[in-house]
Amino acid sequence: MKILLLDIETAPNTAHVWGLFDQNIAINQIQASGYTLCWTAKWLGSKELMFESVQDKRSPKVMLKRIHMLLDQADAVVHYNGKKFDIPTLNKEFVIFGMAPPSPYKQVDLYHSVRRAFRFPSNKLDYITQALGLGQKVRHPGHTLWTDCMKNDPAAWRKMEKYNRQDVKLLEKLYDRVLPWITNHPNVGAYDGITCCPNCGHTHLQHRGTAITRDTQYERYQCMSCAKWARGRTRAKGGTSVTLQGIS
Repeated sequence: MKILLLDIETAPNTAHVWGLFDQNIAINQIQASGYTLCWTAKWLGSKELMFESVQDKRSPKVMLKRIHMLLDQADAVVHYNGKKFDIPTLNKEFVIFGMAPPSPYKQVDLYHSVRRAFRFPSNKLDYITQALGLGQKVRHPGHTLWTDCMKNDPAAWRKMEKYNRQDVKLLEKLYDRVLPWITNHPNVGAYDGITCCPNCGHTHLQHRGTAITRDTQYERYQCMSCAKWARGRTRAKGGTSVTLQGIS
């Protein structure tokens, strides 16, 4: 199973406004739409961090072709609030440049996983990773970093690349930490064709009683690698274990 970790950075929309608070911006006030400045991606289990930007390629379409290719190869994509932001933003640019959709892939949005499983004071990536002792985002001057990159300032681009790369490093660390808590993770065993933990793919599973549904009982297991709880797909018979055909 090929899992891609992904984060993008985008330029802001540009508009003409008369005030600073509670503005209702009409379509004809928009001067320029935001676009992808850069992206960083990493295959889970690989050491290589891949980064590309509009500064490097001097052409948005050239930059987008590689991330399109990576998404096309992925079985699942891990991101943080990517269902709402990263993926729709990339899809918008794919269609603008006449590119076909990548082949279908599953999405693991750690933002939703964190919100569903835990109650932290903040669900921002920087807060969560610091709270878990995983590290922190690269500090930067704020909005001016993005506008300076739009002006092709070399120093700003060096900072942006460092910032983007660090976000994916944090993303991977967070994924590893919360993996057993992710309830909608694609079943690794279904892709690899083996009996294993549905989240991490480890084959060392310990039988832990039965899982009771409304109608029946299933054998219950816990992964000895990531600690994910799972159940077999065959029913328990008379309280005795049956052959494990799959884990879900």
